[in-house]
Amino acid sequence: MRAVDVAALKGTVRAAIEARADDLVEVSADLAAHPETGFREEYGAGVVRRWFDSLGLPHECGLARTAVKARMTGALKGPTVAVLGELDALYLPSHRDADPETGAAHACGHHAQVAAMLGAGIGLAAVRDALDGDVVLFAVPAEETVQLDWRQRLVADGELRHTVGKAELVSRGHFDDVDLAMMCHTGADDGHRFTTGDTLNGAVTISAVFLGRSSHAGAAPWDGVNALKSATLALAAIDAQRDTFRDEDAVRVSSVITHGGDAPTAVPARAEVQTVVRARTHRALSDACATVRRALRAGAVALGTTVRIESRAGYLPLEQDVALVDLARRNATHLYGAGAVGNGWHRSASTDMGDLGAVMPVLHPFTSGAKGTPHSDDYRVVDHRAAAVDPAVLLAWCVVDLLTNGAALARHVLTDRGDRLSTQDFDALRFSLDASELHDETSKETP
Repeated sequence: MRAVDVAALKGTVRAAIEARADDLVEVSADLAAHPETGFREEYGAGVVRRWFDSLGLPHECGLARTAVKARMTGALKGPTVAVLGELDALYLPSHRDADPETGAAHACGHHAQVAAMLGAGIGLAAVRDALDGDVVLFAVPAEETVQLDWRQRLVADGELRHTVGKAELVSRGHFDDVDLAMMCHTGADDGHRFTTGDTLNGAVTISAVFLGRSSHAGAAPWDGVNALKSATLALAAIDAQRDTFRDEDAVRVSSVITHGGDAPTAVPARAEVQTVVRARTHRALSDACATVRRALRAGAVALGTTVRIESRAGYLPLEQDVALVDLARRNATHLYGAGAVGNGWHRSASTDMGDLGAVMPVLHPFTSGAKGTPHSDDYRVVDHRAAAVDPAVLLAWCVVDLLTNGAALARHVLTDRGDRLSTQDFDALRFSLDASELHDETSKETP
């Protein structure tokens, strides 16, 4: 085992990143000005490719449509740590910075993540000869669940296996050569520079199509079967279930009617509902989905419609590795002081970092630098240094700790984790949340 001065290495890393801080701020702002939704991030992927070229890093392109993956080899063979940055934006046409043609807007701060990933690469390149393992820099697509109909068509056509980026990359084997992974996400401003240790919900999207029979809404409504009323009754049945969900499961159910008929003069013959179900654990998520599907069926039973229900996994719940969380907290405290580092909590939102966490140890701290409510019109990164440069230093320092002195810490984390979930078992875990059913009440006689 080579003994190295870790503190000196960290000083070198920080200096290298600080020397390019203005460039990192610039790339964060540039990506913010060119938002793209998931699996369509061509501009962002091009920016990353050019940066990797400038760093002399070999890289693969077009993984899961738009991902870009570079490898930085260390001096000795050992574990591989990935630093990630998410390429995609939200579909939020009402945001003041939205692309006027596509409606895409960076209302979640992913552009800063990409800059932080590149910054970590700059810092680690300065000390790569001291690393006992490799670093993968990975710009990944499609963390957000938007434009779901289009993504599901890609799945149906065989172009994708999953509708979110990290799950797709895992399923395609693009994380097979990675042992641990980390990234840093902007969060709501809570007065801390960083928070560490957060958990997040998993999520499933449930689509329901109710089919009835049209008729004249004024002259003969009794000849129709009202699909819209079937849908609204189903939503009421879902609402009636809310106090049956356990507090500790953090269940959230959010629904919209995406189609409710063609004209008020005709009894609606078709209604469509989309629902997102979130929960803290896989079991709670599965149980909540069963409850929602039962309520959707009840709407069909009451009005005598047909309902087709499709459930598709969105995200697995996120549980971060405890040792990695402790490592990030120590480094953040050393960088910015104990008062600048907050303890994480359970966030009822979701991320496909949970999918990656089902396969390997992951780290997912939150950083400052943004204002407003995530996924809302008022959310913007206002301090690119806090959102991109500071996280670059934190992530690079964590990699230095993991991959020096024989990569002892990385090996310890992997030993504690135990056997890795195989790609096949990962796919099976996600697919266990999928369901498809048709419930037809139209042919049943009323007693």
